[in-house]
Amino acid sequence: MSTRFENRVAVVTGGVSGIGAKITERLVAEGARVVVADINEELVASARDTFGDAVTGVRADVTKEEDVQAVVDAAVDAHGTLDAMFNVAGGSRAGGLLDLSAEDWDFTVRLNLYSAFYGTRSAARQFIADGKPGSIVTIASLNSLVPMFFGAGYTASKAGAVMLVKQAALELAEHRIRVNAVSPGLVSTPMTGGLREIPGVDDAYMDRIPMKRAAEPAEIAAAALFLASDDASYISGDNLVVDGAWATSGYPDLRPFLG
Repeated sequence: MSTRFENRVAVVTGGVSGIGAKITERLVAEGARVVVADINEELVASARDTFGDAVTGVRADVTKEEDVQAVVDAAVDAHGTLDAMFNVAGGSRAGGLLDLSAEDWDFTVRLNLYSAFYGTRSAARQFIADGKPGSIVTIASLNSLVPMFFGAGYTASKAGAVMLVKQAALELAEHRIRVNAVSPGLVSTPMTGGLREIPGVDDAYMDRIPMKRAAEPAEIAAAALFLASDDASYISGDNLVVDGAWATSGYPDLRPFLG
């Protein structure tokens, strides 16, 4: 295992489960000290037991700017600096354009887009205050590029998150801050597990994914860490799609299974 992040400090929102947990694991293995944030108090409380002494857990609602700022402050208070920000927390409430409630739209947009905005801005302000370079990586989705049925709020907010990355990369380049996104396709996580257990759904996905499998969370973590590392020192404003070539074939129509 490399030591690309030795003596560096990172914040990972949603860093105690799914893709976020694998990012945290990999950062620790590569020498980083990590502050993880999650809304689940039990998972946050056990973060050090789960990941080791290099990890500190902070309970935060990433849809609230003050909570996200508190996580960045916690990293600086504990370690004196910040080097990398990973905006991972996200999710959705399903619904199509004609029937999604305004409440569910707001929930989804705040969780995916507002949280990325708050994380990006808080980290960037810290990098600038410290007078040092920094890296920000946002976990978006293949749905930032490809629409899906029942995903009106999710697709729109993830597309917004990718454009936010590009906007931030443009504005922050003069401060030596790089900003990138990773857009995963189907990933084997608890979030997708229930959907894939519905008879026929997994086959519908595999019909469209040329590599005929879901990604493992560790594969998405590897892409995220690459973008945050010095190996990607001239990459900014990019959206790295990690989808087993799924974007070449389009999204399956899940209406027969979910409608």
